[in-house]
Amino acid sequence: MQEKTLSEHAKSLRSGEYSSLELTQHYLDRIEAHQSLNAFISVTAENALAQAKRADEALQNNAENLNRLTGIPLAQKDIFCTQGVLTSCGSKMLENFISPYDATIVERLNQSGMVMLGKTNMDEFAMGSSNETSYYGPVRNPWNTETVPGGSSGGSASAVAARLAPVATASDTGGSIRQPAAFCGLTGIKPSYGRVSRYGMIAFASSLDQAGVLSRSIEDGAMVLQAMSGFDDRDSTSLQAQVPDYTSELSQSIKGKTIGLPKEFFGDGVAADTADKIQQAIRQLESMGAKTIEVELPNSALGIPCYYVLAPAEASSNLSRFDGVRFGHRAKEYVDLNDMYEQSRAEGFGDEVQRRIMIGAYVLSSGYYDAYYIKAQRLRRMIAEDFSKAFEKCDLIAGPTTPSTAFVLGENNDDPIAMYLNDIFTNSVNLAGLPGLSVPAGFDQKGLPVGLHLIGKYLDESTILNVAHQYQMETDWHLQIPGGFA
Repeated sequence: MQEKTLSEHAKSLRSGEYSSLELTQHYLDRIEAHQSLNAFISVTAENALAQAKRADEALQNNAENLNRLTGIPLAQKDIFCTQGVLTSCGSKMLENFISPYDATIVERLNQSGMVMLGKTNMDEFAMGSSNETSYYGPVRNPWNTETVPGGSSGGSASAVAARLAPVATASDTGGSIRQPAAFCGLTGIKPSYGRVSRYGMIAFASSLDQAGVLSRSIEDGAMVLQAMSGFDDRDSTSLQAQVPDYTSELSQSIKGKTIGLPKEFFGDGVAADTADKIQQAIRQLESMGAKTIEVELPNSALGIPCYYVLAPAEASSNLSRFDGVRFGHRAKEYVDLNDMYEQSRAEGFGDEVQRRIMIGAYVLSSGYYDAYYIKAQRLRRMIAEDFSKAFEKCDLIAGPTTPSTAFVLGENNDDPIAMYLNDIFTNSVNLAGLPGLSVPAGFDQKGLPVGLHLIGKYLDESTILNVAHQYQMETDWHLQIPGGFA
């Protein structure tokens, strides 16, 4: 049952082969059996079974406008507010926060009839590239449980890779959907900034955060992305742009598509076996009729320092609301109001979150604002212009998602810079607000998945989804299952 695609589940539910209640219980049993992965912060079994029962009633009554996703389970990243359910963002600061409302994407997926299995583990406040900063402990990669699943959406990635959920929501500020997708052998889709509402997504860096989806295939991801997308007047950055029918455009031929290959993405920093698998994937696309040309992204190497000025600056502002007064962790002992703030935040935030808040406060402080923050904003514009010039010559851009495959748990904990460099190919996409995705492209010599990264023009998710789907029709990397999880 866990090997079926979303389309196959939809057909089986409508034919009566099994009910949503049976399907949901099947996944709940798998979650229970594989708790060692630590993929979930909370499992909402009672609510899930109630949702499944309602979905079965709708399916039996052939309710009007029945969504094709009705009755299919999913996992929600714990960054999305969910009414009546713990929404912790992987932090001690919010370990007791029961959200009074639903995030827009939670609301929309509920309206589509999907069944929420629970909330997945994540790096604290989405700050991390390995899912080791979570207050609830590290998540493990099903392909090798001694390695990380990537972050910050590592819980979602681990759950889908291990077939504990058929699909999961995720968020991406600098690569947090695509990097875990690459590490766990999944499809990870980050849409254009503004395509999916951020209302109810606990903010890390507001100008970079974007909700998306982790799935086993492009077709599955496109179905869920369709349901999530669209204008929301509760989000001031939400776009009033028509959402294409993503699934209807997947079957188009890619013959004649021009793929740009940035020379900056194929340098010495990429592991040899990763580079080899990406070159094989590009040759596969060429054999299907796509053309490739070299393009330049001269400022892409500066994406890391640019990102790690702007993102912490926004984080320091966004996280100032967590002070222990109205909600969130409050220290038990303090002298006065200022001491309560200090003690509560020191106890509630982990080391990585505190590090980024301090960096953000520093670059925004008097005397350093012009030297760091303003210069980073100028560089951000230059990075976006590089992409615009490259897209004058090509339809999409391709390269490796990450410089190497998943690393061992704890390997980079004492070296924040090494951790940050995992996002060297992804964070410039967030800085420019572009859509990007990662699809499985093989395995390295250690048997760990390699991800192919595709980047599209602004609001042109359709092109990269089409190319990635056609690639998956010719390969079987996305069909591989981690040992012990079949």
